[in-house]
Amino acid sequence: MTTTFVLSDLTGDYTLDLARTRIGFVARHTIGPEVRGRFDDFEGHARLDGGDPARSAVQLTVQSASIQSGNPKRDEYLRDKYLNLAEHPAITFTSSEVRQIGATAFELTGDLTIRGVRNPITVNLELTSAEHDPSGDLRLQLKGGATINRKDWGVHWSAAAGLVARNVTLEFDVAALRRP
Repeated sequence: MTTTFVLSDLTGDYTLDLARTRIGFVARHTIGPEVRGRFDDFEGHARLDGGDPARSAVQLTVQSASIQSGNPKRDEYLRDKYLNLAEHPAITFTSSEVRQIGATAFELTGDLTIRGVRNPITVNLELTSAEHDPSGDLRLQLKGGATINRKDWGVHWSAAAGLVARNVTLEFDVAALRRP
């Protein structure tokens, strides 16, 4: 961590700092390099209990239409075919369990809903910094991710067979703010 804090000092309600948070993904493609992308429209909040991390909770909502992979034609395909934007405009994650697995390492288990299909996942996060910014807000920086099988969320039609690997890595570089 950038500044030394006792974990219990970090207790409070946090919102995502949208300008400093990146929610991304990596998918292996069988004919070419990996496809990397991100989502640009999301919101989230957390309740951190530094004295008892198991009592912490996280909620995240990502707008499917905001997917960006650097290729507009592919992005439209991802919105329509992979994410089924017309019927499912948002991707959500709601934690059900938070476990501290190291001094600054955590596992968040919860339900990830994509395309209207809800499945449990575990996200590994590392608290990389905690510091007060010039306005007095406490800013936490966390990094981590999870790997999911796209087929578990109904992404398995014949057009995708053999072209995109089943596993997709979700990447999180999160800045969260607790205002005084």
